[in-house]
Amino acid sequence: MMSKVIGIEYSLKDANSGEQLDSNVGGAPLEFISGRGQIIPGLESKLVEMAENEQADVMVQPAEAYGEYNEEAMQTLPKEQFAGIELTEGMTLYGTGEQGETVQVTVKSFTDSDVTIDYNHPMAGKTLMFSVTVLSLRDATEEEIQTGVVGGMAAMGGGCCGGGGHDHGEGGGCCSSEPQPQQSHGGCGCSH
Repeated sequence: MMSKVIGIEYSLKDANSGEQLDSNVGGAPLEFISGRGQIIPGLESKLVEMAENEQADVMVQPAEAYGEYNEEAMQTLPKEQFAGIELTEGMTLYGTGEQGETVQVTVKSFTDSDVTIDYNHPMAGKTLMFSVTVLSLRDATEEEIQTGVVGGMAAMGGGCCGGGGHDHGEGGGCCSSEPQPQQSHGGCGCSH
């Protein structure tokens, strides 16, 4: 099947609590290339069936989104590894995973001597409700198919539903600040 470039406007809520998690309404559309794992599978599988200007509400279970919450995915590290960071519970940090990929972690708790971090994605375990509109739909160009990048430019930061950035270490996704090992936190908005 020919890869498509799909541009969407969306708002995202936690289906259980109704909490607003993310939205790009009023901003630039989120564009992705179908079939590349650039957004969560439960949303992509619905979007590829939609037509331009079509609107839908899409409920995505954790298994088709960011996975179930894993209680084991915690690590306690000495606080000196976080020198220079003003720690707060729930803040997002970026580090480097086992394969050298960028990982996003959340500070669960900390004491004077150590810090407990959570490797679960902030939306792990959540059932997600997307209200989504397909704003644009076209065939991907050869270059886009080869590079996996829309328009031949670096993927725009835009929206947490671009989950590929977190899972595959491709950069992009919702966290556009340049991740540094053990570094600067901030910019994401995923965890709020």
